[in-house]
Amino acid sequence: MSTHYETLPTADAYSESFAVAPPEALGERHLWPRKPGFFIVHAATAAAIAQPVAKAAADVAIDVPTDAPPQESTEVPAINTDRVLVSAQWGLVPHWVKSASDAKLRATKLVNAKSDTASTGTAFRDAWLNGQRCIVPMNAFYEDDLRSGKAVPTRVARVDGKPMGVAGLWARWQGADGEVIISYCLLNVNANNHALLHRYGQPGSEKSMPAILNEGAYDAWLTARPEKAKEFMRQYAAQWLLANPVEKKADKIPKGLLG
Repeated sequence: MSTHYETLPTADAYSESFAVAPPEALGERHLWPRKPGFFIVHAATAAAIAQPVAKAAADVAIDVPTDAPPQESTEVPAINTDRVLVSAQWGLVPHWVKSASDAKLRATKLVNAKSDTASTGTAFRDAWLNGQRCIVPMNAFYEDDLRSGKAVPTRVARVDGKPMGVAGLWARWQGADGEVIISYCLLNVNANNHALLHRYGQPGSEKSMPAILNEGAYDAWLTARPEKAKEFMRQYAAQWLLANPVEKKADKIPKGLLG
C-alpha cells in the first residue's frame, strides 16, 4: 500500500482534469501521511462537511401530504453536483476518536483502506456505509521494488501523463474543545494478479494498488449507493500505467568523487 504520492503540479490541472476550481495554494508536491492534501466531493457534500448540522440535499427527506392541493409542487430540490476541492489531512480520523493526540496516532496508520474490508473494518465502516466517498487527485504514487533485496522507490503514473482520480473516503472529527479535523484515506484493491503492480511490496505479502477511477465514473462514484460502491473497486489496466525507479541524488555522483 502506497504511503507516498504526488499532488498535481499546476493549478490548471485541477480544472482541466477534474472540473474543480484550483486551490489558492498548491501545497506540498510530495505527500506523506498526516500531511495536508486535497479531495474532491460534490458541492452539497462539501457544504455538509463545513456545516454538519445542515444535511446535503440528497439526504433530506421530502414529506408530501396526501391531501396536498394540486397546485403545490412536489418536486425534490435539485442536488448541486458541482465538484468542489476540499483541503484535508491524509490519514483518516474516525468520528469516534476521543482526543486529538489519539487522532494523530491513528491517522498515520489509516492512509489506506482495503476495499474488500472497508465496509466492515472498525476504522472505515461508518465512512463507507454513510457514503462519505471522495476522489483524491494525484499525479503519481510510489511503491517500493524489493525484488533485488533492496528497497527501490518506484514512481507509478499514467502512460499519458494525465492526473489520476483515486477513490477515497473522508471523515469529519470534532473534539470536545471544538477542534475540527477533516481527513481522508485512499481505497485500495488487490493487485496479486496485476501485470505491473504485483511486482511491488513485501515478498509473500498481499499486493495492492490504489483504486484508480475512470474519468467518466467520477460523479457516479460520488453518488452511488453503498451497496453499489464496490462495483467501482477495480484494478486499473497495466498497459495504462508506467513504473520508473526513482533516481537518488547519490546515484548521480560519479563513484570516484565519493568520500
